[in-house]
Amino acid sequence: MRIIHQSSVLELCDLPLDIGYASEKVNLKDYTGTIVTIGGQNGTTQLLISAPFIDDALLAQVSEIDTLLSLNALDSITKGIIVASDTHHLPHINGWLCGYDVDEAFGDYYGVRMNNDTLAKTLFILSKDGAVFYHEILKDLDAPFSIEKALAKIVAAQSCYTGKGCHG
Repeated sequence: MRIIHQSSVLELCDLPLDIGYASEKVNLKDYTGTIVTIGGQNGTTQLLISAPFIDDALLAQVSEIDTLLSLNALDSITKGIIVASDTHHLPHINGWLCGYDVDEAFGDYYGVRMNNDTLAKTLFILSKDGAVFYHEILKDLDAPFSIEKALAKIVAAQSCYTGKGCHG
């Protein structure tokens, strides 16, 4: 997949983890050096954003996501922001796990590492059972996410999993 940023053309190193596939738990290191775990089955809907850089536009979208989640009474969501390395400043956002992909597990497992060793700008929604329910992989790193579509997918992800299996 080709991804553009200003006048540069980048490529994903692998195929992204597709909808319906089980996600894997991966460890990130937060700004204090503490290990935090995201992905996999954790019993909550997860909203994971990866980015090659954190800028004001991304932070504005994160704020907009928080506002929409609050207005729609969508709680019990694990939210995370992932960047490739500690060369980036991690924001301190209440309710969000922000971390560095220090062992490259997120980029490699989710298939979002680019050929310049940064992460693509992506938004993953994982259902409560850890399956990829929705993803948006932006082909232009300066483009915004489709927040309204993501919100609808979060609502659907939260209501589709009952925890009772297929016979319950």
